[in-house]
Amino acid sequence: MEQKFFVASCVFTEEYPELSKKIQSYIIERFNLPVIRCCVANYKVEEFENRMPENYREEWRKIEHYRKFPAGSTMVSLCHNCAAIFEEKHPEILRQSLWELILEDKNFCYKDFGGEKITVQDCWRSKENLSEQNAVREILRRMNFEIVELEENFEQTKFCGYSLYQPQPPRNPKLAPKRFLHGAQGLFLEHSQQEKEKLMREYCAKISTEKVTAYCHYCIRGLKLGGKNAIHLAQLLFESEKYF
Repeated sequence: MEQKFFVASCVFTEEYPELSKKIQSYIIERFNLPVIRCCVANYKVEEFENRMPENYREEWRKIEHYRKFPAGSTMVSLCHNCAAIFEEKHPEILRQSLWELILEDKNFCYKDFGGEKITVQDCWRSKENLSEQNAVREILRRMNFEIVELEENFEQTKFCGYSLYQPQPPRNPKLAPKRFLHGAQGLFLEHSQQEKEKLMREYCAKISTEKVTAYCHYCIRGLKLGGKNAIHLAQLLFESEKYF
């Protein structure tokens, strides 16, 4: 039987602790998958523990930080950094996005958004992942959104918020050089906050709809800095009552 496991993502969970808890509970209850925190063994364990909200810190500490799974296992994630690192560091492990896994759940209850228009933002960190991109759009269709596409979408996207306009963690190009070193020429250079905001506002001016969804926390940060009503796809799935 295929072994799957879910990587909760330290960075995503720090930013969306309550949402991460809901997703983890869903993963365990519906699919009975083991959950680990991080894609790298011993990476900033205490630092991320201390950065979690106080009311979630102890619960986060109880989650296994990292585990080595056997070859042929499938890593399920909602973080493109985690997926990129696994792709290059652990080619023996298969990868699946959370969105693809949700589509396997025939009993998932999708909220009906009544044909509202929403722009979908693809991410540079996962620009070649067509199966994930298609799953995102299928989920939006099942939620009865009218999808608006950007000119630079799918593998053409060059967007990952303002994360591409500041230095990246030193571990990334070491662990995933294809993506974060050789494939990132001219990116991850220092920009001032004012420059980042200008770049994000210029980018967001191309988005015609009131709402935009992305499935990357870095993309969401950039879209919000650019002045857009940006909602993470996970929020639409698990916390829609907060936004509509």
